[in-house]
Amino acid sequence: MLRPLLVTALAAIAISLPAAATGSPAPSLVGVVGPGFTISLKNPDGTAVAHLATGTYVISVDDRSDLHNFHLFGPGVEQQTVIENTEMVTWAVQLKDGTYNFRCDAHASSMKGSFTVGSTQPPPPPPPKLNGKVTARTISLTNTSTGSKVRSLREGTYKVVVNDSAKTQNFHLTGPGVNRKTGVKARTKVRWTVALSPGKYAYRSDKNRRLRGSFTVTAKPLPA
Repeated sequence: MLRPLLVTALAAIAISLPAAATGSPAPSLVGVVGPGFTISLKNPDGTAVAHLATGTYVISVDDRSDLHNFHLFGPGVEQQTVIENTEMVTWAVQLKDGTYNFRCDAHASSMKGSFTVGSTQPPPPPPPKLNGKVTARTISLTNTSTGSKVRSLREGTYKVVVNDSAKTQNFHLTGPGVNRKTGVKARTKVRWTVALSPGKYAYRSDKNRRLRGSFTVTAKPLPA
């Protein structure tokens, strides 16, 4: 008679256990810093962490360099490895609404990242970059992400970085709503943030008609 009674008692205890004790394990994240000047926080599928739901997470950190550390901080969280050590650690953290940051404290200006949690929305992505260049004999506009000559773009906001290395030429970008140029007699590097609308755009040197190019901007597709 004792064995059936014991089984019944254990079953009753199991039914009464809280959900936290019987539920699925906390989601996992992977942080890596080093051995070079890189730092990252990724989901199990390898994508970078950008936004998470509130809750408990298990973060496995691989600190591969004694020149760096992995420092995670934000609302209710302050965790870090030691700069002088290489180590692998695991943290269980409770993430709340807000923005969280991770960085190497020894190189905080260049080795850093952030993500948002809960109702806090991630910041908009930075505008795509274009590289403009003019020399005494050439002019070009390339897409930074592909390295190819710009021929067609979707409408939107872009950051244009122009390297003008000629004292006899300039870089002049024109099109719907845009008219930006460098000086003819100055070598300079400038950064423009421009809103490109559907239509045709041209870039040229005002001192040499042979130095010119063009591209088209197409409208964004309508939502389905």
